[in-house]
Amino acid sequence: MTRRRQYGEVANLLQGVMNVLEHFHKYMGIPQIRQLSERVKAAQTELGQQILADFEEAFPSQGTKRPGGPSNVLRDACQVANILDPRIKQEIIKKFIKQHLSEYLVLFQENQDVAWLDKIDRRYAWIKRQLVDYEEKYGRMFPREWYMAERIAVEFCHITRTELAKIMRTRAKEIEVKLLLFAIQRTTNFEGFLAKRFSGCTLTDGTLKKLESPPASTNPFLEDEPAAEMEELAMEKGDLEQPKKPKAPDNPFHGIVSKCFEPHLYVYIESQDKNLGELIDRFVADFKAQGPPKPNTDEGGAVLPSCADLFVYYKKCMVQCSQLSTGEPMIALTTIFQKYLREYAWKILSGNLPKTTSSSGGLTISSLLKEKEGSEAAKFTLEELCLICSILSTAEYCLATTQQLEEKLKEKVDVSLIERINLTGEMDTFSTVISSSIQLLVQDLDAACDPALTAMSKMQWQNVEHVGDQSPYVTSVILHIKQNVPIIRDNLASTRKYFTQFCIKFANSFIPKFITHLFKCKPISMVGAEQLLLDTHSLKMVLLDLPSIGSQVVRKAPASYTKIVVKGMTRAEMILKVVMAPHEPLVVFVDNYIKLLTDCNTETFQKILDMKGLKRSEQSSMLELFRQRLPAPPSGPEGSSSLSLLAPTPEQESSRIRKLEKLIKKRL
Repeated sequence: MTRRRQYGEVANLLQGVMNVLEHFHKYMGIPQIRQLSERVKAAQTELGQQILADFEEAFPSQGTKRPGGPSNVLRDACQVANILDPRIKQEIIKKFIKQHLSEYLVLFQENQDVAWLDKIDRRYAWIKRQLVDYEEKYGRMFPREWYMAERIAVEFCHITRTELAKIMRTRAKEIEVKLLLFAIQRTTNFEGFLAKRFSGCTLTDGTLKKLESPPASTNPFLEDEPAAEMEELAMEKGDLEQPKKPKAPDNPFHGIVSKCFEPHLYVYIESQDKNLGELIDRFVADFKAQGPPKPNTDEGGAVLPSCADLFVYYKKCMVQCSQLSTGEPMIALTTIFQKYLREYAWKILSGNLPKTTSSSGGLTISSLLKEKEGSEAAKFTLEELCLICSILSTAEYCLATTQQLEEKLKEKVDVSLIERINLTGEMDTFSTVISSSIQLLVQDLDAACDPALTAMSKMQWQNVEHVGDQSPYVTSVILHIKQNVPIIRDNLASTRKYFTQFCIKFANSFIPKFITHLFKCKPISMVGAEQLLLDTHSLKMVLLDLPSIGSQVVRKAPASYTKIVVKGMTRAEMILKVVMAPHEPLVVFVDNYIKLLTDCNTETFQKILDMKGLKRSEQSSMLELFRQRLPAPPSGPEGSSSLSLLAPTPEQESSRIRKLEKLIKKRL
């Protein structure tokens, strides 16, 4: 049968002989059994050599002879090869595929015009025709479990990857970003085509690990966004269509060819660097041309539209790059992202914050000296206040979105590279913009109130004859608060926590300044002290109401803010109550001071004596008594913090240092 090439009958008989022989395996010590076994092996060897020779004749690997067509003999020979040594089957597959792809190597040689990237489609069109041709001619010749069509496609991919890598190394200077993206997208489309047609069960090449597929959801910031929406976004923002992604969660063919483009992705990265630089320049130009955003008191401060445009572009780049590579190119792209996040923070946000030295209605010496009710003291216009709020809101959006960007970048890159993605520095930059914006708002309102406090300290408090309504300086402070705070609150409606920060920082700035000016009110009569106490209480009530002042919706002020106001303004009230108290008997006055103010600072005690209008001769005995009556300084960390109720001013800080020196000398 072997000589007559009756392979169909041979396959059936050989399989039967092999099955019987298995039962005699343990009897190989018997000579007759061993001889039979050796005759079977000899027959197998002869069959294998003859079948290989038949395939070589039908599909010659060399020479000009055209390959023969399919035949029933070869089809049956494949059935025999399934029973023989696996190497026979592998040799048949290898020779057939090599012969089948020999034309490809000739047509697409490196020196051929069709070999370059701009005609990459022709490679994939060629293999598709070959696969159709194979199915028509040889589809029934090879057993289905040999997966010959897939093996041909996989070998084509390996050859193509090698050939493309070689030609791109040779002509690297000719690679432009559009050409590169075109080639990559056509290649990933082809890889998607393979995934739809084949299972990938023949991918046993150790050099090709199982690669990640393009994710079903490609939005880097939002979870579970439909892929169709993302594809539409990419089409809208990009100049080249996005590669069609296979529906399967994993594409075993992803990267089988496109890996060869990874060493050249620096061209893509450099292109994104240039594009982002131009985008930032356009944002700067647009801001100058369009001016600051219009005041928005209904919906909160408007986030600058440019920041959304920036992150949409980032999104597109990240998705595109992750489809090309999840390795070093993603790290390079992250570095570019960091560069332009910082530039956006500096050029668009910080660079457009109004300057405190602005000439638009700035404070002058005359306005400080001639403070009158309702006078214009705020430095920033309504538009400038709204701009600061808008920049603050934008910085907050950028901060949150940058954090999401970092998380998504970490999801996209190889696990070994995750630690190299860190956008903390950029988040800190946006935090700095937020702090600067809040500080500007605080300084503006603070400066607007300064003339009123100066007017308070210049009043002749010893000549006040009766207690009336709140003083004009209080009305002026309240007016400025009512002018600024509602605008700031409405424009920070979407970032409530930063409005609370503004309130806290203003209280921490205004209250110590108010107390400093209070000490300058000297001498004070009893009636004057009563009037100041009334004024202080009025200011305290206004400050407690500050977060919701001028609002139709009255919200309870945050506890953290209320605590600061109550603590600070209660201290101011205690100072005035001490001033109002009779200074005789001395011991009662000193003990009362220590009890009310819990302040062991000699300098503060001296200021209160000055406010009372006591002569230096009277003060010396009281100061001596005060030093004697002071409680022993507490040990431990609480000692330093119990002396001051507010953030220390430079004056308070220096007095603390002097006090510490005295305590050290005393102990020594």
